[in-house]
Amino acid sequence: MTEQTAYEFNALEKKWRAYWQQNRTMKTQDPKPGDKTFYVLDMFPYPSGAGLHVGHPVGYLSTDIVARYKRMAGYKVLHPMGWDSFGLPAERYAMKTGVHPEVSTQANIANYKRQMDLLGLGYDWDREIQTSSPDYYHWTQFIFTRLYNAFYDAEADAARPISELPIPSEVEAAGKLAVQDYQDARRLVYYETAPVNWCAELGTILANEEVFDGKSEQGYEVIRVPLKQVKMRITAYAERLISDLDALDWPEGIKDSQRNWIGRSEGVQLRFKVQGSDLEVETFTTRVDTLGGVTFLAVAPEHDLLDALTTDDQKAAVTAYRDEAARKSDLDRTKDAEKTGAPTGSYAINPVTGRAVPIFVADYVLPDYGTGAVMGVPAHDERDFAFANTYGLDIVPVIDPGADAPEREAVLAGQKCWTDDGVMLAAPDDSGLYQAGVRWREAREAVADHLEAQGVGQRVISYNLRDWIFARQRYWGEPIPIIHWEDGTRTTVPEDQLPLALPHIDTYKPTGHGESPLARAEDWVEVTDPETGMKGRRDTNTMPQWAGSCWYYLRFKDPKNASAMVDPDLEKAWGMVDLYVGGAEHATLHLLYARFWHKVLFDLGLVSTKEPFQKLVNQGLLTSHAFKNARGIILPVDEVVEREDGTFVHEPSGDVVERVGAKMSKSLHNVVTPDDVVERFGADAFRVHMMFMGPVEAMREWETEKVSSALKFLRRVWRFATEGLANPSSEASKPVSLALTKLVLAVTEDLDNLRLNTGIAELMKFLNAVEGQPVSKAVLDQFITVLAPFAPFMAEELWEKAGHNPSVFDAQWPTANEADLDAAIEEIEVVVQEGGKRRATITLDPDADDQTVRDASLARLAEMGKPIDGVDMNRVIVVRDKKSGRVKLVNVPKLG
Repeated sequence: MTEQTAYEFNALEKKWRAYWQQNRTMKTQDPKPGDKTFYVLDMFPYPSGAGLHVGHPVGYLSTDIVARYKRMAGYKVLHPMGWDSFGLPAERYAMKTGVHPEVSTQANIANYKRQMDLLGLGYDWDREIQTSSPDYYHWTQFIFTRLYNAFYDAEADAARPISELPIPSEVEAAGKLAVQDYQDARRLVYYETAPVNWCAELGTILANEEVFDGKSEQGYEVIRVPLKQVKMRITAYAERLISDLDALDWPEGIKDSQRNWIGRSEGVQLRFKVQGSDLEVETFTTRVDTLGGVTFLAVAPEHDLLDALTTDDQKAAVTAYRDEAARKSDLDRTKDAEKTGAPTGSYAINPVTGRAVPIFVADYVLPDYGTGAVMGVPAHDERDFAFANTYGLDIVPVIDPGADAPEREAVLAGQKCWTDDGVMLAAPDDSGLYQAGVRWREAREAVADHLEAQGVGQRVISYNLRDWIFARQRYWGEPIPIIHWEDGTRTTVPEDQLPLALPHIDTYKPTGHGESPLARAEDWVEVTDPETGMKGRRDTNTMPQWAGSCWYYLRFKDPKNASAMVDPDLEKAWGMVDLYVGGAEHATLHLLYARFWHKVLFDLGLVSTKEPFQKLVNQGLLTSHAFKNARGIILPVDEVVEREDGTFVHEPSGDVVERVGAKMSKSLHNVVTPDDVVERFGADAFRVHMMFMGPVEAMREWETEKVSSALKFLRRVWRFATEGLANPSSEASKPVSLALTKLVLAVTEDLDNLRLNTGIAELMKFLNAVEGQPVSKAVLDQFITVLAPFAPFMAEELWEKAGHNPSVFDAQWPTANEADLDAAIEEIEVVVQEGGKRRATITLDPDADDQTVRDASLARLAEMGKPIDGVDMNRVIVVRDKKSGRVKLVNVPKLG
């Protein structure tokens, strides 16, 4: 092999990595008026100590390819990267090792950046951000203070500053604490006592995702305890969060996940009077037509009225039951097949029938959903049916399944639960609210009218969405900028005093009394108002990891601004994120929280768009092989050997096992790092292989050896291009020009539609078509530019060899149009059908008229021995492409 055709990818890629870094090749200048802009963004990662494995860059490579293409196509492209660098793992690591979270986080970030640079990911590192940097969380705290000092105006359907909230005169007259309470009931950020997961052994509160079957990951018991929490009133935005989904170019599955999570329901909120007292239990139901079938009420163990509802003879049983329920997670409480409870001793009066029904405490009722109480209709609700059977309660059907239902007799006898459609039985107690035989929807409206007329119920819209518990009892997070003063008032830290910096502490272990480790920093916690001398305490909670990722896409637009979170002109110039790529697992957390914050910022005039992300793509999961035994247990790959007969055996047990795909994990020893792959095959080969494996959204299984196919293809590209540059032809032949036009048109369309795998396939088709033919310098230049987004290292080297100044990404993307393609086509292939079945193809001039097409088709069929004499030419149908007018196929009537 000659020197000019040697493809030494390791040296070549090292050279261009250094060049890009030294020359800041991918730096993005701020847009000017009239610039075409394109904002492409990855969901930024938490920098764990494990670094990247080969599955992580699927999305990163996709956005990189698109960003490079858009830049060459004349767009001002914003393609940044940063780090979601606050969070629990770094704090846990600090507890184990004593290494400060800042130190371990910076080391992890450095490794991630090294690996990203290794893969040729063209981020504008001048815009890099870290959520744990004071320069960044200054503005996270700023946004928090704006939310805290805002309320939701239902009439305006928007947030407004709390200073604009009218205060009733009687409240104002009651003093500043009364005013604060009035505002707190309406603020977007407020304090409320809520049940949380408390682990006494760890001395801290755990998030729901850290609790497994009522225990911590270390196996310590976790119980639910009430604790005063900072919450965000995301429920005020529930309707807008649902309705604004329609205009977004997001996967329908993600939209449905958010709709279901928000859970909009139209129903009736009604009150059951408690027999012998002034108490009322409030419930919500979407099926008020079944009110006649209510045979019990059930309240959550955390319900505010539970103590008042519990009679003296039931106190011991209810207390024991409540303690037991506190040891279950919300998931356990809802998924347990057996529905348990305890009678409170009190009875509620059915507002329609007037009958007294027992009130139970039951853990399948959650405090944060609905009103924390449900009306039990065992004949028409599966959970209520199971509960009624357990406790021997009446089962009263009110809906007739109809004569065609096989279960009808069992349902009417109270032996089966019916949850499907049907007609109503007689109205309860001959109330005349509806007639027997009407559809349940008609009966629902009649009962709702009755309840509203009686003043015991009202039609409402309810949501499953709960307000966001925002506080964390952690150290490694953004300090919440609120001061609690000794007179009972509280204020946010003045904006001109932000950021409220996280103090350095020596121990990260929990305090053991519900406060974060920050409580130990007494000099930081204790404050004095310099004007009044009043003493106060800073809030010792920190923000959840979601906080920094709620708005980071805005900061990338203006990351160095010390006087604003983002310059308004730059915020408008870049607009919404045009393409956002990340995992589907963030559907109902990050994406929902970010939309919520963005809408508040929009209402307060801090951003110009109603939504943050216009187009969303979820990259597919990449798996690696593992092995599964007959019991379904996934086994580490290094414990399995392959026999000569092709079967796999688990060495420790001797069991024959099945090879399966599994998510990469350290426990399965099937993690492959990009470092190893790049060393063996090169970054360009890794990029091409990864993207060629399938659509961005598709799941794919990793096999390292298959990267060699991509390397083989790139060696062919290198040989073709370097030989062509060494001996270019003076002019491109028609076949080469046709192949190039097809390439440019196809790859441009593929990149515009994120079909990266087919874009690579088009490069392969082009190479197959022109390899070995003379090519001109102009053709090679255009080919190199089309190659560049996919294999940037090779493209840069070839561009330099072609005599151009670096970088190829400053070159213009080639253009072509259908007219160029049409002009290059000398012949077209036309399908000939007989009686609707394909029989042959013919080659014709692209501008052939109908008669020529008919004659050629019949002649071809005659060659095949078909009888064509007497064929009615009017029945020979010529089908043409509507756009180009060229023939697509010919259909001849059945011959013989």
